[in-house]
Amino acid sequence: MPPQERDALERSLDYPENSAGRRMQTDFITVPPGWTVGQAIDYMRDTPDLPERFYEIYAVDGERHWQGAIPLDVLLRSRRPVALADLIDPDRHRASVTDDLDEVARLFGKYNLVAAPVLDADDRLVGVITVDDVVDVIEEEADEEIKALGGVTSDEELSDNFWTIAKGRFNWLLVNLATAFLASFVLGLFEGQLEKMVALAVLAPIVASQGGNAATQTMTVAVRALATRELGARNALRVVFRESLVGLVNGVAFAVITGVAAVAWFKIPGLGIVIGLAIICNLVAGALGGILIPMVLEKVRADPAVASGTFVTTVTDVVGFFSFLGIATLWFGLG
Repeated sequence: MPPQERDALERSLDYPENSAGRRMQTDFITVPPGWTVGQAIDYMRDTPDLPERFYEIYAVDGERHWQGAIPLDVLLRSRRPVALADLIDPDRHRASVTDDLDEVARLFGKYNLVAAPVLDADDRLVGVITVDDVVDVIEEEADEEIKALGGVTSDEELSDNFWTIAKGRFNWLLVNLATAFLASFVLGLFEGQLEKMVALAVLAPIVASQGGNAATQTMTVAVRALATRELGARNALRVVFRESLVGLVNGVAFAVITGVAAVAWFKIPGLGIVIGLAIICNLVAGALGGILIPMVLEKVRADPAVASGTFVTTVTDVVGFFSFLGIATLWFGLG
């Protein structure tokens, strides 16, 4: 590599992995705050090795300490005698070399930035991150989250061989198997009731499935909101209440639909009421599980995208089977 590029690469390796320091570009334009607009424009015209693309210039003192930023549109709209000090924005959003790339991406998204200066611990300007760099980060983060929600490791590639993929997926499937046995254990508690009324065995998966689907919808929204920092302590109670209400409303709607279908199928009038009540219970439980489980995992510093799915599915299976068979036992006296 050319010496200049090699030096820049070696300096970036001094910063933590997945940090702004690793991703930043070291080509940027700095000017003294005492210059005028005309001096800055002449400097850029006369300098042959300017960055290939830039959106703003930065004011620094003699030791490269950050003073502020001047967007190009502001610079070009100003007359030549105007002092740069009058145009400098000292509050321009900026990043630290140790900031996580996900945090930098959120900064760009929140404030619609096209570029952000990167400062070291002493407030010296050492680099710049542009929107082109952030798009790559957002794509990588989205790819990891989608894979994590499916229990797939983030480094799995389509080109991997079958053995590598099988090993990567085995552990999570083993956890799912353990939780599936828990749901089966709940079914086993009602073995006698299932033998007395076959309709219960036929309809039980419907209750669990509806709860699981509703929980997955809530969980997907919650995991994404946690990742983008839209969900936090300030609005957690409101979001939990809203999702519970959504679960209740959908639960009532599907209770009516499923209850009518169950009565028409098995010609047992009370069965419609039983499965309707169970669906209401499970959709509310699914909504609560879908929002609370990711929040708890985030609190204990576990990745909600990785672990939420299994726990949420377990909740809806257990609550679904237990509520349906339990209500049926009380209603029909099958005990």
